[in-house]
Amino acid sequence: MKNNKATAQTPQDLLNELRTLVSEAEKMLGESISEKTDEAVGALRHRYEDVQERMSELYEGARKKVVAGAKKTDEAIRDNPYQSLAIAAGVALVVGILLGRNSKQ
Repeated sequence: MKNNKATAQTPQDLLNELRTLVSEAEKMLGESISEKTDEAVGALRHRYEDVQERMSELYEGARKKVVAGAKKTDEAIRDNPYQSLAIAAGVALVVGILLGRNSKQ
């Protein structure tokens, strides 16, 4: 994958850039057609592809983190099954008590 920008961006930054890209495209559609239209469309297309690539990288990184976390959780549960059951039962008890209090009010 090509990476033109070395700085990491947050999902919010990418969404803001996509919104800007869409507003520029809408503005260009509203303007009259000129000789610069092909150039402007090419620039918009390039920016769109760049944002799309960074979103894919962000998604792939998040997916890898989720899979790694799930594997660690699975290993911890398999290594300590009784402790895992006790923790799950304790959490369920606390949630049940909190929900029971809220429903009585």
